[in-house]
Amino acid sequence: MSEALKNRYDFVLLFDVKDGNPNGDPDAGNLPRVDPETGNGLVTDVCIKRKVRNYIGVLKNDEPPYEIYIKEKAVLNRQHERAYKAYELKSQPKKLPKDKEEAARITAWMCGNFFDIRTFGAVMTTEVNAGQVRGPIQLTFSRSVDQIVPLEHCITRMAVTNERDLEKERTMGRKFTVPYGLYLCHGFVSAPLAEQTGFSEEDLSLLWEALTNMFENDRSAARGEMTTRKLIVFKHDSKLGNAPAHKLFDLVTIERKDESKPPRAFSDYIVTISREGVPQGVELIEMI
Repeated sequence: MSEALKNRYDFVLLFDVKDGNPNGDPDAGNLPRVDPETGNGLVTDVCIKRKVRNYIGVLKNDEPPYEIYIKEKAVLNRQHERAYKAYELKSQPKKLPKDKEEAARITAWMCGNFFDIRTFGAVMTTEVNAGQVRGPIQLTFSRSVDQIVPLEHCITRMAVTNERDLEKERTMGRKFTVPYGLYLCHGFVSAPLAEQTGFSEEDLSLLWEALTNMFENDRSAARGEMTTRKLIVFKHDSKLGNAPAHKLFDLVTIERKDESKPPRAFSDYIVTISREGVPQGVELIEMI
């Protein structure tokens, strides 16, 4: 692993969707998530983290120190048991070892082996207790720049499941899409928390790569065309930072080129960065 982080980072992520559902809401029949008061689309932080996990899992073949803890069909207690076996310790139901050093080693083993634990943190206080970790990387909900218009489409299936259904009518279903939406997400990187989990400079480089390419291997009919459009990073000269995050985020403005028609492409927007407003002690880096 490379050296630990010595700098705080804040970043702005812009991504868009065309004729797809970026994040369905199971409480609303899988309709695209939306702010009911403004009509702006929403994508949860968990959704973006899932795509980062998937990308890193494929890129690193899900091998230590880049295993993925939260993944499909993962049995978390089994993963925790591996940490106990590594130090020849016996787990007690729902309890960490009484010895503080042994307990710290269990949690540190989990951080050292799993990329998403040392990145996003994890609550591992299950029946086989491996502790709790607060991750150095935090993301906000992504919010669309403009209102979105969820569309409902009727779809049919010609095939049937069983022979007894051969004479039945075609099966009807529903599909929801957004014609176009440009979404804005804010992110934060804490150097002090990175020290606690072992999140390194190499891990940070992988995170930037994942945020840039996370949609490229995540194609599906439901999501349409999703693309990372901008990744704007503010690097502070210190661990605790040299300026408030909100002031840095305010330096990035997004405007429509033509307000008379609905946006249907990223080229319908102008993204401006006020470089002259970047405070002393902060470096602006455009990843994309």
